Amino acid sequence: MGIVVTEFTVPYDRAAVAPAIVHFGVGGFHRAHEAMYLDRLLRAGGTEWGICGVGVRPEDAAMRDALAAQDGSYTLVTVAPDATEEAQTIGSIVTYLFAPDDPEAVSRQLASPSTRIVSLTITEGGYEVSDATGEFAPTDAATLADLDAPDAPRRSVLGFLVRALAERRAAGTVPFTVMSCDNIPGNGQIAKVAVVGFAARLDPGLAAWIDREVAFPNSMVDRITPATTDAVRAEIEAAFGIRDRWPVRSESFAQWVLEDAFTAGRPPLEDVGVQLVPDVVPYELMKLRMLNASHQVMSHVGILAGLTTVDEACGDPQLGAFVRDYMTREAIPTLPPVPGIDLERYRDQLLERFGSAAVRDTLARQIVDASDRIPKFLLPVIRAQLAAGGDIRRAVLVLAAWSICLDPAAPPAVPPVDRRLAELRAAAVAEAADPGSFLDLDLFGGLGQDARLRSAFVAARAALRERGPRAVLTDLVGG
Repeated sequence: MGIVVTEFTVPYDRAAVAPAIVHFGVGGFHRAHEAMYLDRLLRAGGTEWGICGVGVRPEDAAMRDALAAQDGSYTLVTVAPDATEEAQTIGSIVTYLFAPDDPEAVSRQLASPSTRIVSLTITEGGYEVSDATGEFAPTDAATLADLDAPDAPRRSVLGFLVRALAERRAAGTVPFTVMSCDNIPGNGQIAKVAVVGFAARLDPGLAAWIDREVAFPNSMVDRITPATTDAVRAEIEAAFGIRDRWPVRSESFAQWVLEDAFTAGRPPLEDVGVQLVPDVVPYELMKLRMLNASHQVMSHVGILAGLTTVDEACGDPQLGAFVRDYMTREAIPTLPPVPGIDLERYRDQLLERFGSAAVRDTLARQIVDASDRIPKFLLPVIRAQLAAGGDIRRAVLVLAAWSICLDPAAPPAVPPVDRRLAELRAAAVAEAADPGSFLDLDLFGGLGQDARLRSAFVAARAALRERGPRAVLTDLVGG
């Protein structure tokens, strides 16, 4: 273990780099993942695939200010399993637009023929696609406002995308590719439903053109990237002598599997470690049901057990065995063969990554907006196991633990953060009078009415309440 200093400058002329990619949602993950891959290309001599970052939310002003103070560059520190740290400057974000400052500048950049790809990390809930119906069902105030003023979007990603595509259609410009990099099953298809659905409410002809002409490649993205805190800033300054307003610290592992489907060309990403494949689905299901779902599996039960970090949870003999058993007995049986991947070896690699104390990821980060994450990561496993008559005890225990964590009468040490928190808490409170009613939330869809699931949920919740998480875990994993 130790510190490896790579370099704190970039070996290319950033002024010569064209921003052919517009990216919405410049957070830690994007800067540790897609921007890192594009930086590799630029270091190899390319100049045409720089990034124009865009922020639409008021809180994105902080990223605007941080990047402006550093001319768009920032420090990426990666941590290997042996705790060796490596730092380098990433320079692929060559410009940044904050939509509230100048929404027309964002629209101009999107409509320009120079923009060939628009990529997205706007979180699972940013697409406004119902988990229950699979249809575009907007509820966010920003999206609704832009639907009312489609010629002058100001607040929503979908509003900006649809206006720009309408302008490109009118001008005869080739449409850009919309490339989702969010952790959602079929993320490209979800993005398509969202964009086409938004357009259909304004102009059915435009919606049909988008459906026919615009590429929405699916992708699988992976790199554990905890949130940057003041402590992280201070540690990076102490270790490397770098005072960075918003550095990124992530694990050394990174993976990107991408469907090779683009309308206006693409960068040679295969030259820098990206897997371009005809079908992402097997890789995507593997990652979502094993890595992302496992974060939910460990976090809600782990918080009830008094744990706080991912490595602490995986190092705990009971909880570590619980997570391993979830992957082995419940997730893996639902997966199709994945080309080139041994699923049991992948499971062991995940457990090693989760167990890295150097990454210092928190359970609190994993439970943010669980109402978006659980339906996309964990419920598909339960649905498939119910259909096959398989084991669901661990996944159901997670649902029960989640509902208890939401109950304001017995708040956990880590308070939940969720955009639907008031509704979720009301459902958790209702459990006392009507056991199983938590499963009536719309996020469960018809699955919540399954008699086997409902019975198991009520029993698991009662066991957690009456005996505590440790006793319940002992029943499942022993010891």
